[in-house]
Amino acid sequence: MSIMKLFTALRGRTNEVVESVVDTQSLRILDQEIRDAKEELRTSDQNLVKIMAKEELAKNKVKALENSIAEYSDQAVKAMELKEEALALECAERVSELETELETEKSIAEGFSQSSITLKANIKQAKANVRRMEQQIDQIKATESVQKAQVAVSKHHLGANSRVKTALDSMERIKQKQVERDAEMKAAERMAAEEGSSSLDEKLKQVGIKPGRQKSGADKLAQLMAKKETA
Repeated sequence: MSIMKLFTALRGRTNEVVESVVDTQSLRILDQEIRDAKEELRTSDQNLVKIMAKEELAKNKVKALENSIAEYSDQAVKAMELKEEALALECAERVSELETELETEKSIAEGFSQSSITLKANIKQAKANVRRMEQQIDQIKATESVQKAQVAVSKHHLGANSRVKTALDSMERIKQKQVERDAEMKAAERMAAEEGSSSLDEKLKQVGIKPGRQKSGADKLAQLMAKKETA
C-alpha cells in the first residue's frame, strides 16, 4: 500500500471516529435539552396553576361586586319610595363606584382567562413536541444499537466460521489420536498375554511336560471304543 493510500485510509478512519464522537455528543446534548425542557414545563404548570387561581379569585370578586351593585340598586329604589332622596342618592353613588370597580375586575379576570388559555395551549404544544423528540431519540438510539450489532456480526462472521472450522478439525484430530491410542493399548495387551502364555509353555517343557501334546493312535482308539460301549 502506498503512503498516500495509507494516509487516505487513516484520514477516513479519523473522520469516522470524529463523526461518531460528534453524534454521540449530539445525542447527549439532546437528552440534556429534553431534561431542561421538562423542567421548564414543570415550572410552566406551576405558573398556570397560579394564574388559574388568580382568575378564579377575580371571577369571584366580579360576582361579589355584581351582587353588591344589585343590592345597592334595590336599596336606592326603596329609599326613593320612602321619599329618602339623600339616602337614595348615596346608594346610587355607591352603585356607580361599584360599577367602575366591576369593570376593572372584569378586565383583570378576562386578562387572567386569556393568559390561562394561551398558556394551556402553549404547554400542551410544548409537551407534544417533547414527546415527539423523545420518541425520535429513542428510535435513533434503538436503530444505532441494532446497526452496531449487525456490523459486529458481519465483522466477526468470517472469523467465527474460521474458528469453528479450526475447532472441528482439532476435535477430529483428538478423536483419531484416541482411536490410535486405544488400538495401541489393545495390541500391548495381546503381546503381554502372548508373552505370558509362552512363558508358561516354557516352564512346562522344562519339567518334561509338552503342552498341547497330540494323543497317540492307541489312546484315540481306546477313547472311541469307550464311547461305543457307553452308547
